[in-house]
Amino acid sequence: MLTTPEVRSECLIEALPYIQKYRGQTFVIKYGGSAMEEEQIVDKFLRDIVFLEAVGINPVLVHGGGKAITARMKDAGLQARFIEGLRATNATAIKIVEETLDKEINPSIVSTINEFGGRAQGFSGKNVFIARKLQKQAVIEGETVDIGFVGEAQEVNAGAVSEAVHAEIVPVISPIGATPDGVVLNVNADIAAAALAAELQAAKLIYVTDVPGIMRDASDRESLIPSVTAKQVKSLIQQKIIAGGMIPKVFSAISAMERGVGKIHMIGGHIQHCLLLEIFTNAGIGTEIVPD
Repeated sequence: MLTTPEVRSECLIEALPYIQKYRGQTFVIKYGGSAMEEEQIVDKFLRDIVFLEAVGINPVLVHGGGKAITARMKDAGLQARFIEGLRATNATAIKIVEETLDKEINPSIVSTINEFGGRAQGFSGKNVFIARKLQKQAVIEGETVDIGFVGEAQEVNAGAVSEAVHAEIVPVISPIGATPDGVVLNVNADIAAAALAAELQAAKLIYVTDVPGIMRDASDRESLIPSVTAKQVKSLIQQKIIAGGMIPKVFSAISAMERGVGKIHMIGGHIQHCLLLEIFTNAGIGTEIVPD
């Protein structure tokens, strides 16, 4: 759609106070879901990352890769199984997870950012997240399944990531971790991003997801809740408005905010230039979670 020069200039002026406010600040962005599947959407999103870097904001990207991992596992004859929303990961699967994230997805994101004129550096999460193995089991189709090589970020070794940020390089980090003994574990990307945001004392933690944000009715995109407090989030969970996989996401977000992260955003990655629209416009496009 064509716009007049006046409209385009007003868009820039609307963005100006946000650029001034957040210049020099760090944003941790969790990037996953279907937003990683469509090439056109991916390109627009990664151009947003380059834009943030260019105006003096420090984006730190933690990426997912669930659909690609599922496809690689299927090729290897492995069935995807989930326990409480977490992928059960046996010894064969963790090798596929690590290779897919660190050798395919991560380098591709870094390469694209660099092609767009940005500066990015890839990090394997096993060098960033010191993880602890989760102990979970479930009966699936009559079989007792152990969650296997799955962990949570117990500590964050953010030294090299911080060095990249100070050098105005975009860190791109895969969601895996390693135990102190060097055992590689699959780590939920939402929880990994929250842990990293808290460690970096990020001004914003932004989840780019398959849904527009928190909605009162999951089937009605018009029911989006633009802004909530941490206390209101807990009420929405009790009312079952926030349910399923959104619950661990919002709990990790609130935990990060309690540890010093300024604000949380949840936005739909299906919208082109979703980051710019959320960060640099007055209305935004998703849900923000703010302190009580």
